[in-house]
Amino acid sequence: MEEAVLARALERSLAEIPLVDVHTHLSPDHLAARGLHDILLYHMVVSDLASAGCPDRHRLSREPTDEEAGSRIERALPFLPAVGNTSCMWGVRLILEDLFGWKGPITQASWRRLDGLIRERAGSKGRAREIMARAGIVQSCTDWYRRKDDSVDDLFGYSLEWGFFARCQPGECDTALYEVEKAWSDGAPGVPRPNVPEGRRPETAQRVRNLDDIEEGMAAYVAGMPPNIVSTAHHFSTDIDFSEPDAGRARAALRRRGRAGREERDTYASWVQEAFYRHFEEKRAEVLFQFSFGAEPLPFETGSRMRQSTVAALGEMIARHPRIRFQCLLGSAHVNQGLCTLARELPNFSLAGYWWHSFFPAFIERAIEERLDMLSTASQVGFFSDAYTLEWSYAKAVVVRRILGKVLARKVLLGQYTKARAVEVAREILFGTPSRFMGAVVAPAALPRKRVRAVPSSP
Repeated sequence: MEEAVLARALERSLAEIPLVDVHTHLSPDHLAARGLHDILLYHMVVSDLASAGCPDRHRLSREPTDEEAGSRIERALPFLPAVGNTSCMWGVRLILEDLFGWKGPITQASWRRLDGLIRERAGSKGRAREIMARAGIVQSCTDWYRRKDDSVDDLFGYSLEWGFFARCQPGECDTALYEVEKAWSDGAPGVPRPNVPEGRRPETAQRVRNLDDIEEGMAAYVAGMPPNIVSTAHHFSTDIDFSEPDAGRARAALRRRGRAGREERDTYASWVQEAFYRHFEEKRAEVLFQFSFGAEPLPFETGSRMRQSTVAALGEMIARHPRIRFQCLLGSAHVNQGLCTLARELPNFSLAGYWWHSFFPAFIERAIEERLDMLSTASQVGFFSDAYTLEWSYAKAVVVRRILGKVLARKVLLGQYTKARAVEVAREILFGTPSRFMGAVVAPAALPRKRVRAVPSSP
């Protein structure tokens, strides 16, 4: 009982701390949910529904028609009772109750009325800023390619998500080379390939035939980075055996591109990634190098897995490039402790939040506790939402504050922190450290009074 009371008291204090959301996929032209589909069919909830037997396992289209959105909701309704236990559905309930005042179930008879309410609110002036204020988020970071104009630049930093040179794609062994060709042909930052592309990949104007082409393509890639980005998003696949660059091996692998297998795939990725680092370290080392880790393709989404050899290779990679600031978005909870040991010895490496397959209360709690015990506050960021609408940024902010309060309460009772020290630590990982990574975000003098609920409803 003492721990619960203390956790609630700390959570109320945490509600006063501004948040910096260092990684999202928010679209500035529709920051708030456009309808019920943007909340109920968020891709993490789609996975919940798939586990219950819902036949729709693909994500919604980026710009779904009313017909697509409505038919998907209709087909999901019968499976909602079976997923009511999940933390993702807790997030749905938090959003609907706190931001729309909706406390009832979502049923065949009610969903259109709820959908109408959400659509009406989305059209109200200032809705996005209202939700950010309720969440206590003072700045978010989203993909550069989603930026349409400068109308919300005061709320956002931008991350370049473009080429994925070390991400495996099903049925491909030359992905690293193709990603160079695609970006080189784009000529300017464009839309990245999806996790699991469908159909034949488009032909490119540029073609990698030798190592000089890779060098030229990487030079063009770095030169084409927008001047005002704060981070760049990449992914490291655990299926790749990363190695130090070897020119002879890379030339031989290029000659075998038409019949490339896993060995060539690994060689391409290792060489291309190192070529990127050379140019990046020389020209744009002020930009944070964020990368996701621990999610590998499945037929519809991804699954969480990680080999220990990949963690070792990552440590060597980071050590070779001390001027680059590496930051990991981790989707595999079981390697958190191992990555903490790397961050203890590599001052240019940090860990941020809980990504995708790790954004569940049990894993968040474990990650927070391990990181607070093992790392300085300068080496960890306590929150990011990975959200596609601000409603989900809000829900995830509620969840993280709730769990952080619980962890800090235990540390106070243990004698490790005083209450004041616990709040100071929380402020550093939620605001201080991420604001330095994102470029000196200025905190408001006071957060709005109506913000994240201090004690959310139970899942």
